[in-house]
Amino acid sequence: MGNMVPLAPTLERWLSGKRVGPLPERPADQPPPLLSFEFFPPRTEALEGQLWACIRRLEPLGPRFVSVTYGAGGSTHARTHATVSRLASETDLVPAAHLTCVGATREEVDEVARGYWAAGVRHIVALRGDPPPGTAYEPHPGGYRYADELVAGLRRVADFEISVAAYPEVHPSARSPEDDLDNLKRKLDAGATRAITQYFFDTATYLRFLDRCLAAGITAPIVPGIMPVSNYAQAAKFSAMCGTTVPDWLGAMFQGTENEPEVRRTVASIVAAEQVRTLQANGVDEFHFYTLNRPELTYAIAHVLGVRPRRAGVAA
Repeated sequence: MGNMVPLAPTLERWLSGKRVGPLPERPADQPPPLLSFEFFPPRTEALEGQLWACIRRLEPLGPRFVSVTYGAGGSTHARTHATVSRLASETDLVPAAHLTCVGATREEVDEVARGYWAAGVRHIVALRGDPPPGTAYEPHPGGYRYADELVAGLRRVADFEISVAAYPEVHPSARSPEDDLDNLKRKLDAGATRAITQYFFDTATYLRFLDRCLAAGITAPIVPGIMPVSNYAQAAKFSAMCGTTVPDWLGAMFQGTENEPEVRRTVASIVAAEQVRTLQANGVDEFHFYTLNRPELTYAIAHVLGVRPRRAGVAA
């Protein structure tokens, strides 16, 4: 023993460093988490096919609901309505329609809501909505001004389940984090069922946001929005517009993958799986995935979470 070779300096640093334990195992008898998926309405026939291929791929996972977005300025109203109606009539999925305050009177919005109820749609994602590109938001003179008013109006129309938006990193147009949190509380107090967050990449940001919500007296579910990154450049551009921080480490992981689609998909799967498993370890058991009408990353992450196809014979 007296002739032991000294450890190399690098190895000595490794062995003397702090040990980080593994994420806790999920008990085998614990039910899988609840999932929901977001789609956007197609603009072309080819994109229509892509959307429905995505829907059919994810349908066997039995999501709690699936939502269909509404374009800026209400630009996709007809396509959103057609997609939601088809989901209600041709699938076993529970559709949730996005509905906004933009560009319509209260009577017009209420009429759309009544049409959804008549079509069997019982869930609305109520949003203020984005104005047309290049313009600032201005409430319609005869419309609902903000999402809290829209929620209250929907409650008068029918007994909808209502989801609203939450912003762990603060809405870009909010005057302050405190005002943004007050706005979320107003929406929930008006009758919303839950909040779904804007996507985020720093898990600690979401967990700190939960602490702030609880301190503000908010007890409704705050479901984390998860966006698997299939195109880093596109995600970074969109994140800059919506106020989501893109950490340096995320850019570093995708660096040099511009012409490597398989590497990008592998990196995206690892990043999102690590995020949801960390959230699970912190007690989060419901996730809302922004699919971008591409199913494979969402399907893979659902598998990591222990969600399996609910019908026999469906390919995993």
